[in-house]
Amino acid sequence: MKNYEYILFDLDGTLSDPKIGITKSVQYALNRMGISEENLDDLESFIGPPLQQSFYECYSFDETQVGTAITYYRESFKDVGMFENTLYKHIPTLLQELKDNGHTLVVATSKPTVFAEEILKYFNVHHHFDLIVGSNLDGTRTSKTEIIQHILYHYNDQPKESFIMIGDRKHDIIGAHNTGIDSIGVTYGYGSMEELTAIKPTKIINSVSEIREFLLKDITIQNQS
Repeated sequence: MKNYEYILFDLDGTLSDPKIGITKSVQYALNRMGISEENLDDLESFIGPPLQQSFYECYSFDETQVGTAITYYRESFKDVGMFENTLYKHIPTLLQELKDNGHTLVVATSKPTVFAEEILKYFNVHHHFDLIVGSNLDGTRTSKTEIIQHILYHYNDQPKESFIMIGDRKHDIIGAHNTGIDSIGVTYGYGSMEELTAIKPTKIINSVSEIREFLLKDITIQNQS
């Protein structure tokens, strides 16, 4: 098995479950746009992809409408939504073990970097990451391909074989494919098995504990209960 020195984690649906915060913020934005969506489950498709893409694909918004909807979304998200979020079980332990065993951890998210930093500080796991890369507030660098490429440029003296991207949606795996690095698709987030299988990650994993088993085969997670 390869020894992946640089491990890139998606945030939403991989490190944390952001469903309530994201879907309520989308619901708020849509309401401000004159669209009523009562069922938060119907808004789960917004978890993972860039907001611009989701508002366009789900509601056929034009460029101006997308910009307005994102402004409304952020009104809710920055005050309340980003904290309506929970880490998946065993994530803090996994991150600590990976760091203790010499891995370099990076966050690669389509969420704006400033929001990602606040969320990771809120959960007190920010210190595990050497680099946090997300999108820009002006709407640039939103695709996972651009984000991963930015990370690879930062570590441009390292071979691509030492990197792996971990995420729950096809966008994470597509970004890894496009930049020439390996990938893990996790099924415990918001991407279905069908979505992940179709895009062919290097490996599909079903739980945080299985991530640990794949990356740290000789280490035992403590405090499982």
